[in-house]
This record gives sequence, C-alpha cells and structure tokens, in this order.
Amino acid sequence: MMARTQITLDTEMQKRARQRASDLGFSLAEYVRRLIERDIEQPKPNGDISMIFDLFDSGGSNIARDKDKMIGEAWDALNPRKPRRKRRRP
Repeated sequence: MMARTQITLDTEMQKRARQRASDLGFSLAEYVRRLIERDIEQPKPNGDISMIFDLFDSGGSNIARDKDKMIGEAWDALNPRKPRRKRRRP
C-alpha cells in the first residue's frame, strides 16, 4: 500500500531531480522513493564471516599447549645471548 506525501523543492532542485530521474528512466516519484529507500535501509553484511576460517594450515602447531616454548624461542631469536668468556685460572 502506498501513502501520498507532498514535498517542497526549490525550482532548480526540482528541475535537476527531474532530469536525473529522466536520465535513469524513472519518474520523479520513483527517483525520490529509491533515494529514500537507499538512505534508510540497514547496511548489508559484505560477506559470510565463516569464509575467514580454515584459510591456513598451522602445520600441526598447538599454541595452547606450546605457547611458553614458542614465546621463549621468539625471545631468544630477538635477543641472542653473547657467548661467555672462559675464565682463566691463576
């Protein structure tokens, strides 16, 4: 069911809106309806979130189990130890 609505446009805006509607092959009323519909509709999700799962293979790693070891290895890689000098005995 449609409801009738009256709007007021200045002459130049009405002229430009009619021209734009005509260029698109619509009536002025249809053009306005489509503009309003586009403005008030809820944004649609861009995609299915499940698409981001199972994209990579962990190679068998288990972070929950091996996190301490992995953090230690990363630390050692970023902070290499200097070799200790051997002490001379007198």
